[in-house]
Amino acid sequence: MFSPEKRSAVMAAIPQTGTKPELKVRKAATLLGLRYRIAPRTLPGRPDLAFPGAKTALFVHGCFWHRHGGCRFATTPRSNIDFWQEKFARNVSRDAAKESALEARGWRLIVIWECETTKPETVLERLAPLVEHYRRDRD
Repeated sequence: MFSPEKRSAVMAAIPQTGTKPELKVRKAATLLGLRYRIAPRTLPGRPDLAFPGAKTALFVHGCFWHRHGGCRFATTPRSNIDFWQEKFARNVSRDAAKESALEARGWRLIVIWECETTKPETVLERLAPLVEHYRRDRD
């Protein structure tokens, strides 16, 4: 168990962009020849990647923070449980609002979970709709 000060320091050290899972997805997208923008400020919720040509926003969600259902990484800390439950509920609610705002603008969404980035074939599978979109445009 961490003291509240130590836990705060640990949590504050977690980066918001350029995380390992996000970099894995970027690398896969680049290898597939997909063109993307990183965290564009013009889109609601600043998706991790945006594919303007396909009008698709991609989020790489951490299983812990965004509560990936049934995932072993979506644990809840044992101390200050009420705080964490409220925090996670706010995160999930904010995610839903971002997704709704993007969909209202006509954007499609892809969510890749942190645990899915451990298998390159899963990342490629999740990016397949984008590959198909760009392939159709070339034909």
